[in-house]
Amino acid sequence: QVQPVESGGGLVRVGGSLRLSCKASGRTIDTYTMGWFRQAPGKEREFVAAIRWSTSTDYADSVKGRFTISTDNAKSTVYLQMNSLKPEDTAVYYCAGGPLLTTPQINRRNKYTSWGQGTQVTVSS
Repeated sequence: QVQPVESGGGLVRVGGSLRLSCKASGRTIDTYTMGWFRQAPGKEREFVAAIRWSTSTDYADSVKGRFTISTDNAKSTVYLQMNSLKPEDTAVYYCAGGPLLTTPQINRRNKYTSWGQGTQVTVSS
């Protein structure tokens, strides 16, 4: 299994950008599905984005066109570039790793087997 550790969260103004990083120790990440989820106060953890084979990406409708997931396999790191941030993007963001998943499974958090501790993203208006 991979062991994800997130970094890069913080406070940003509406319309700003942040890049989250997820260092995944263990096996090479291109043999895994790597995903980002987020959880706002009082809400369930929700899917944000995922990447498979370093090139196949999937996004939640709420972030399409604004967020980009990518990997640097040499560094075993997954990135989430977040642009045009909105107040509703405020949440704790979690990186997760799992086996190679099918498209219908990609947004299901119970399919991911390893989770990071989370990093806070706060978007102020």
